[in-house]
Amino acid sequence: MDAAFHIRPFAFDRIFPAVETARDSDDPAALRAHIAVLEAEAALADVARDAALGAARDAGFAAGLAAARADRQAAMLAAIDALHATIEDVDSRLEAIADATTREAVVLVEVAAELLAARTPATLAIDDAIGRVLRQVARGQEIEVRVHPELVDEVERLVAVRQAGDRRRLAIGVTGDATLPVGDSHIHWDRGGVLLDAAQRSEAVRAALALALPG
Repeated sequence: MDAAFHIRPFAFDRIFPAVETARDSDDPAALRAHIAVLEAEAALADVARDAALGAARDAGFAAGLAAARADRQAAMLAAIDALHATIEDVDSRLEAIADATTREAVVLVEVAAELLAARTPATLAIDDAIGRVLRQVARGQEIEVRVHPELVDEVERLVAVRQAGDRRRLAIGVTGDATLPVGDSHIHWDRGGVLLDAAQRSEAVRAALALALPG
């Protein structure tokens, strides 16, 4: 038998002590404390999450608000530019309309003046001038009225009408003057005279009508 190999008896009576692990989980108080810690940690996590979400919402709202303000400002600037362009266009159109209206009004004034001159009896202004002269001269003052020969009869008729309505004797003589245009008249007396010019009267009518035109 090999001397290096030998059997040694096993000590069956040797006892190995069991190491008992501390079991804190069996303690209700410890369990409650642990649960409380976990709940506190969960609550803190919820608070942190809510804070993070709130911060994210605030940041998103601020960014959206800034973008909206920028868009609104850009839209307002574009609208203002468009409004200015529209106003300038309207102003130019109104100016063109005003110019055209003024030109048309001038033409209408010319036509109206011509119509008034055509429809007004040529002797009307002469008779009116005779009336003014009679209010200025002394009683019995001799007055000479020179008109175009075509108007002599009508002016004499008007003088007769005035004589019929005046108790004083009117020393008015009417003579024809072919050098005077129809409607013109020269009224003379010792101390003065009146010259009636139909063209000047027409110009006066135009000036009066022109007052209604815009400046």
